[in-house]
Amino acid sequence: MNDFGKMAFIGGGNMAGALIGGLIRRGARPAQIVVADPSGERRSALGDEFGISVSADNAQAIAGAEVVVLAVKPQQMRSVALTLAPGLCEARSLVVSVAAGIPHAALARWFGSQVPVVRTMPNRPALNGFGATGLYAPASVGAAYRALAESIMSAVSATVWVEHESQMDTVTALSGSGPAYFFLFMEALEAAAHERGLPSDIAHRLTLETAFGAAQMARQS
Repeated sequence: MNDFGKMAFIGGGNMAGALIGGLIRRGARPAQIVVADPSGERRSALGDEFGISVSADNAQAIAGAEVVVLAVKPQQMRSVALTLAPGLCEARSLVVSVAAGIPHAALARWFGSQVPVVRTMPNRPALNGFGATGLYAPASVGAAYRALAESIMSAVSATVWVEHESQMDTVTALSGSGPAYFFLFMEALEAAAHERGLPSDIAHRLTLETAFGAAQMARQS
């Protein structure tokens, strides 16, 4: 993971923290990474945990960055993008968005068409390093940029590229909402076992182990 220079994270929430941790575990140097977040408490937590640089200034954080990961809330994306656009246009830095529901056309409009942007949709299991992420970029984003974006997201998840951006909605429904469906089924199994006389701790453990074993079998089949 040392095949890139400086990487800036705009937003230091849970997904940013998971990605930073995954990248460092795969060989990225903390000195390569800076995160900008308005919360002093969050900046301190990330700096202490990973030994990375932190900043309260987004523009300062992206200066000299080869890659900028946008990990802000969707409703904040437009204002953040418009603020960062001048610096990114000049540097031609790769922008990787992990914000749900923001189409590529909007990102390109805010940043400028000359800035390479990859849209991604990671799911919540990525927070534990076992996620699944869909990625999309138009043909104008070259192979090197695509490979770099994929290497970042693969630090915490399996990765798949979709050919058409409209497919990202299905990715969101499947891998984004999918864990909740499995949790609901597991809760039903556990409740049924408990109703039939199994102690709750045993029902819980058997449900977890059965789900894990079934997933492992599915991956190997």
